[in-house]
Formats: sequence, structure tokens, C-alpha cells
Amino acid sequence: MADKLTNSVYTGLGASNHSKDERSENDFYATPPLAVRQLLEVERFQHRIWEPAYGMGHIGKELEKAGHSVLKSDIINYNDEEDVYVQDFLKCDQPWGGDIITNPPYVLAQRFIEKSMELVQDGAKVAMFLKIQLLETKKRYEMFKRYPPRRIYVAVQRFGCTKDGIFNENGNAGSAVCYCWYVWEKGWHGHPEIHWINY
Repeated sequence: MADKLTNSVYTGLGASNHSKDERSENDFYATPPLAVRQLLEVERFQHRIWEPAYGMGHIGKELEKAGHSVLKSDIINYNDEEDVYVQDFLKCDQPWGGDIITNPPYVLAQRFIEKSMELVQDGAKVAMFLKIQLLETKKRYEMFKRYPPRRIYVAVQRFGCTKDGIFNENGNAGSAVCYCWYVWEKGWHGHPEIHWINY
């Protein structure tokens, strides 16, 4: 009984380390295309965008449909696509002359944010699709003081990320987790604006 209660509490909180199911290899969970389309409705980005956790292309393909030129990379080429570079983003040191949009492995989220802010130029944007719990913890608070998001878009109706990359006809999946788009602009400092999407 205690185990059932504990699991139900943590599932409701979206605490993935207490999930009954095994985590996806490399913590890969595909981003619902609907979430990408909604981001593009409220934010403008440069033509060149790097997607460094490309996965199966759920973000990158939506960006291309919107007319962006996308640099695609990941630690694994999940679909054996010819134009996907296999590399560890966290080991990259080449400055990037564009924006970055991605859904990184959650366990590496802070490192992806810091690496992205290191690589982009002043004025460039970094957008990441992450859990609302990212706002918690002392360690991440110190990061947010260095790199405050310009805007945070909270999903009113919860998006779902999937291990298999299969979504329903609306391009979404059910979830117990609250996801947000966090948008940084390099060189900007101040208090983030909070907005809502998917209502």
C-alpha cells in the first residue's frame, strides 16, 4: 500500500525517477510537434537554428517546415538521417552564429543551458522545452542568476513527451508533467516574463 501511494504521489508531481516504467536510453523523449508550432507563434528566431538533441527530428522538422535552416546533431543518429551530425554537444567549443532550440535530456538540462549560452553570440536566443521543476534547487537558482530566461511559456494543458516518438492526431500525448518553453536571450538581464500557451 505504501509503495502504491508513494508512486502515485511522485507520478502526480512528474518526478520521473519514481516512474514504474524504465527510463528511455540516453533519456530521450520526443517533443510533441504541437509544442514547437506554438512556440513559433509567440517567438521569432533567426533563420539559422541548431538543434543539438535532434532525436527523431520532432523539433527540427517543424522548424524546417517554418522555413528555418536547421543544424541537426545528437549523440546518436536515431533515424540514420544523412544530415544529422553525431557528436556530444557538451564537448563542442565552436561558437554558433544562430539560435538554439532543443529538448535536452532532463538530467543534463543545466549543462545544455550553460553550454548553449557559452556558444551563441550576444542577442541570440536559446529555447528549451523542459519541466517546470527546472525552476527549483539552489544549484539551478545560481545558474538562473547568471542566465535569467527572458520569457517562460507555461503549458496550461499538459504536453506529453514519448519514448517512441508517436503522438496522437493532435501531435500530442497525455502527461502528468507540466512542461514549459524557457527562452533566453544572450546578454539580457532582468526578471523573466511568464506567459501561457496550449490553453
